[in-house]
Amino acid sequence: MARTTHTVTNQPPPLVGYDVFTGDRALVEAVERHLDPGLLGEARESLALLGRATGSEQVREWGEQANENPPRLRTHDRYGNRVDEVRFHPAWHRLLGRSVSAGLTDAWGRPGGHVRRAAGFLVATQAEAGHGCPLSMTHASVPALRIEPELAEVWEPAARSHVYERALLPVAEKPGALLGMAMTEKQGGSDVRANTTEARPLAAAGEYVLTGHKWFCSAPMSDAFVVLAQAPAGLTCFLVPRVLADGSRNAFAIQRLKDKLGNRSNASAEVEFDGTTWARRIGEEGRGVRSIMGMVTATRLDCVLGSAALMRQAVAQAVHHCAYRNAFGGPLIEKPLMRNVLADLALESEAATALGMRLAAAYDAAEDGGAGADRERALLRIAVPVAKYWVTKRCTPVVAEALECLGGNGYVEESGMPRLLRESPLDSVWEGSGNVQALDVVRVLRTEPLSLDAFLREVGAARGADHRFDRAVRGLLVELADLSGIEARARRLAERMALVLQGALLVRWAPPEVADAFCAARLGGDGGAAFGTLPHTLDLRSVVERARVEV
Repeated sequence: MARTTHTVTNQPPPLVGYDVFTGDRALVEAVERHLDPGLLGEARESLALLGRATGSEQVREWGEQANENPPRLRTHDRYGNRVDEVRFHPAWHRLLGRSVSAGLTDAWGRPGGHVRRAAGFLVATQAEAGHGCPLSMTHASVPALRIEPELAEVWEPAARSHVYERALLPVAEKPGALLGMAMTEKQGGSDVRANTTEARPLAAAGEYVLTGHKWFCSAPMSDAFVVLAQAPAGLTCFLVPRVLADGSRNAFAIQRLKDKLGNRSNASAEVEFDGTTWARRIGEEGRGVRSIMGMVTATRLDCVLGSAALMRQAVAQAVHHCAYRNAFGGPLIEKPLMRNVLADLALESEAATALGMRLAAAYDAAEDGGAGADRERALLRIAVPVAKYWVTKRCTPVVAEALECLGGNGYVEESGMPRLLRESPLDSVWEGSGNVQALDVVRVLRTEPLSLDAFLREVGAARGADHRFDRAVRGLLVELADLSGIEARARRLAERMALVLQGALLVRWAPPEVADAFCAARLGGDGGAAFGTLPHTLDLRSVVERARVEV
């Protein structure tokens, strides 16, 4: 008879079967803070429904399956006809269908829509971050579509629909549609003005045909794409549908899918326009960057939210593991040094969530058109690149440290932590990498004084509550007073602006122990370069308990 060598003990149970929304105190409080009281009841209910699904064993399994079975490109059908289709595992469609039905492409013009949608995006992408890309692109396409009312009349209802329809059909025949983006080219990258794709006007007003190669096309299975190309008067924005009104396929050749570090459940492609690719102009010729900036800004905020979601999931897993794992005579979570590490990670996660949700609220206020709408728009212009720069930069070190909290278990694929780590650099690269964001901040400082005023007003609302915060604000004002050599120190300035803005939000709204620890370590200089170097005199137990999920 086989002998049992030992019984497995001292292993934490899997973190499943919990509500990802209500288990996140910082997120719940942000929704309650920024949403009109009349909307709260229904919003809580729908977000909790999404949260329970996201934390369920079934949806977590879908996330694993979608990641383990990446999309495949099918260029031709069995008869040799060009079809250019991307095939996905059924789990991908289940994830995407659930998120679309939860309204994660429907924010514009909906009361409290941006706050609700941001919270839902932060929750749903914790199951599998890859499916956030088509959700983000579809949501963000609305500002570009609205530049052309005729296009918006057709495409906006489909983009904002709560119905996921995967079949490639004319938009008039679809209850819901997804949109993607194709801006960058191999010779230009982030410098989109160097694009060489050519747009030749047709006889009908606003209609063109495109010739060119796009090095990076997001979500190539989508129903239409927002594209930049060189028209006779310069760089111009276009909408390129996959299927034309008569039901025929547009010329949209997918040359290959990218083999990426992470984000493997999602397809990203190189595409070719062969001179017959039909496109509809968005905005005026030569104003392409201006026409697409509304979409870019919205996707940059989603990069902030996506990074906040990765951080939250990584921290939740680390705290959960340490609550159940015993070592050196007791639970890891009770060990002073491990508690310091967990608290430090929790601070970074909460600060990211607070900032992302504040910017979502600014979108709602700007759309409402009330007395403060102009100031909120001005705040978004500078705070989005500030947040995108800093929050996405912090994601990878947070996830890596959280993985280490699990020890060797965290380095094993089954833990899910390697998948989070591979995903973690993504949002810092997409929609403009760190230098692009930092230089955008500099550009706003030089040309849009109302944005700096809005930023300082937001920060000023917290002055007087913490001496370390006040000192950091004074230091930032000194930096802003002298713009000499500003390009070389743009990253330093963006970092300081982000930390002061996060500090202001936490001082105003977070529990005292969270604000105290953040101001001490991030603004007061009483913290080291690595996580786990918080002052030992702080109330770290409360910070960690706030981040813990009850299962």
